[in-house]
Amino acid sequence: MSLDCSTCFPVEGSSFSSAYLCSLSFLLFRDLRLVNWDCILRTAISDIEVDYVEIKDRTPLRVPGYSNPVEFGVLTSFAYPLEGGLGEIVVATTRVETMLGDTAIAIHPEDPRYVHLHGKFAIHPFNGRRLPIVCDAVLVDMNFGTGCVKITPAHDPNDFEVGKRHNLDFINIFTDDGKINNNGGPEFVGMPRFEARVALTEALKEKALYRGDKNNEMRLGICSRTNDVVEPLIKPQWYVDCKSMAQQALDAVMDDTIRKMEIIPKQHVAEWKRWLENIRDWCVSRQLWWGHRIPAWYAKLEDDELTELGAYNNHWVVASNKEEAQKEASRIFAGKKFELSQDPDVLDTWFSAGLFPFSVLGWPDDTDDLKAFYPTSVLETGHDILFFWVARMVMLGMKLGGDVPFRKVYLHPMIRDAHGRKMSKSLGNVIDPLEVINGITLQGLHKRLEEGNLDPNELKTAKEGQVKDFPNGIPECGADALRFALVSYTAQSDKINLDIQRVVGYRQWCNKLWNAIRFAMSKLGDDYTPPTKIVPDVMPFGCKWILSVLNKAISNTVLSLESYEFSDAATAVYSWWQFQLCDVFIEVIKPYFASNDPDFAAARRHAQDTLWVCLDNGLRLLHPFMPFVTEELWQRLPSRKDSTRKESIVICEYPSPVECWTNDNVELEMDMVESVVKSLRSLRSTLAPKERHERRAAYVRCRLNDACYIIKSHELEITTLATLSSLEVLSESDDAPVGCKVDVVNETLSVFLKLQGNINVEAELQKLKKKMEEIEKQRDSLLKITSASGYQEKVPAHIREDNEAKLASLFQELLSFEEASEQLERASGNNRN
Repeated sequence: MSLDCSTCFPVEGSSFSSAYLCSLSFLLFRDLRLVNWDCILRTAISDIEVDYVEIKDRTPLRVPGYSNPVEFGVLTSFAYPLEGGLGEIVVATTRVETMLGDTAIAIHPEDPRYVHLHGKFAIHPFNGRRLPIVCDAVLVDMNFGTGCVKITPAHDPNDFEVGKRHNLDFINIFTDDGKINNNGGPEFVGMPRFEARVALTEALKEKALYRGDKNNEMRLGICSRTNDVVEPLIKPQWYVDCKSMAQQALDAVMDDTIRKMEIIPKQHVAEWKRWLENIRDWCVSRQLWWGHRIPAWYAKLEDDELTELGAYNNHWVVASNKEEAQKEASRIFAGKKFELSQDPDVLDTWFSAGLFPFSVLGWPDDTDDLKAFYPTSVLETGHDILFFWVARMVMLGMKLGGDVPFRKVYLHPMIRDAHGRKMSKSLGNVIDPLEVINGITLQGLHKRLEEGNLDPNELKTAKEGQVKDFPNGIPECGADALRFALVSYTAQSDKINLDIQRVVGYRQWCNKLWNAIRFAMSKLGDDYTPPTKIVPDVMPFGCKWILSVLNKAISNTVLSLESYEFSDAATAVYSWWQFQLCDVFIEVIKPYFASNDPDFAAARRHAQDTLWVCLDNGLRLLHPFMPFVTEELWQRLPSRKDSTRKESIVICEYPSPVECWTNDNVELEMDMVESVVKSLRSLRSTLAPKERHERRAAYVRCRLNDACYIIKSHELEITTLATLSSLEVLSESDDAPVGCKVDVVNETLSVFLKLQGNINVEAELQKLKKKMEEIEKQRDSLLKITSASGYQEKVPAHIREDNEAKLASLFQELLSFEEASEQLERASGNNRN
């Protein structure tokens, strides 16, 4: 039954749904169709609320409401006696219980085995119903099984279509809670459907009609909310025709000429396209106690033969309220006595949610808020409800609001446990965010499970899972660490495999931030006043460098945030704080504060100013990711005298790059310094544990004058970062130092770390040889690429130039390793002599 466009379709106490139904009334209709029925919720559910389990063979599964597992993946064959003593006809099914609702048997019209049965009947063994044998070339494959198919129009989508084509009876055999109703016959009435499956199999055996069973691959529909097995039931329901709205929503994302909305990440666009291109009528009726009541009234006439609600499709009246429905019914059924009853069904929850973007702005009234804020800018939600909610909001928004409800949709991943499993109460792997923030003991985790409603077997499994994953419980991590971990995880596409240890790691990092501020406050002093202006040109090398890389971190973070690459933004902030500020800069400036040398006075002041600028900018940069700890730490920083301090970091401006801070040359020099330090630290790590913390002399051999100059000018930074007692720069012509471990930094630099005793030459040579082999592999791989047929013609010139430069560097690095090996052997020989 289609609704008249002129009738309003409101819900009492909810004007926006009234206006919705008024606007969409020409797309609404009532029909008797198969629906996905949840016997636990006792309501229809939508197609997208059904998850499918692939079953390969005979599989016992637990079903809510049943004490014993139910077997699926079994194809049972049984015979129907033919009328008139013509023998029998064998059919097969994975749902034996539905045979109580069979109203026909289908065969292929061209199947020679059953030509003699055209127009004949089979007899139902439990109720005596005559089942016509119908010819249907659409459904039946004569080469599959027996070539005969039982038809249950009221309980199978394919059979439903057969029933319409052949005008068959539609007999529902299930109650709303999944038990056999009176149509199933007195022998089985009241039985739960899966108990009836077993009882029917036994009854068929007693009647000598059972013909065996075998394993069968199948897809089993499961309700995503209750885990109940979905039962197809025939029910009269209200539907929305979505085709035109879906096309508009599809074009809004896919059509380049009229694109109005962007989905991020782009990988979900394909899912958007798949759903909307294959959309079906939306069943909006729900048999629940909550939701917007469907504003339709049924007029039961005094002379109606059938008194059941909805028995006559043309007796429905739609109106704004019961008074208007009464007037409309009096006009339609003039002169007749009738009684009005409102449809007890409510509208799908996602219907109400779909109205959210404009209903909260005052729609259907043309409010100032609606004019100012619709459409909104960004929606952030989980990718699992892309169609449940996002698509419905877009369809309804474009239909009723005249535009998409938001310009961008950011879809975040779904959280799973560290093993990649979906969080489930029965597995005991559900993680409560509050338990991560506040911490909880293993006993506390067990207690939470015991307070639930798990059966004993599931409780045991859940506890075992908790013991395995959290043997010591979950330590207190705080909200900031959890927040930062989840943002960092967003690079994991559509799933987050949450490892609590990673959250613990960020909790420890919060401690490092705290210690960095404590260090800064101790070096700034009580009377420190931040500078009004920073001039990098007059500052020490370390200060120039940290400001330059801070600029880069700000640029990368802002760019990543603007492009919704939140994991990249978190990485940019973390890397600057951890690897540049804490690991390098704070260490580099320590000598300025360790001595009262007048030569360090200016450097010390510059270091203080730079440290304050870094902490102020760094905390503001980090604030969206860690709001609590950054607020606390920022409040402790001294403020400039020339400006009014903001009350909170949250209302401060977000950092932006300062052009004069960028210094590419300084960054290149620091790259060289860090490479030397890394090699020296690597050599130190091979020493015995007691010797690793001793300061030692080191040497750097430079093969280029420019490199020599850079290393000499940054002797203090290298000595400090590598914890050296002294550093000497050697030219290419200088003899290699004796009694040293050696490593090659790159094609122009080699480092030597002085030992106290004799060196194991063989072991050192073996290490150099291993590194040489790795470089030879890179060289050979690149040589293979550059010597391939058509390389010169097909590869762009700039890539060929890069490859040539890389090859030259690799060849030079190999020469450096060979030279280092020779020097090591020669120095060892001199030492022995």
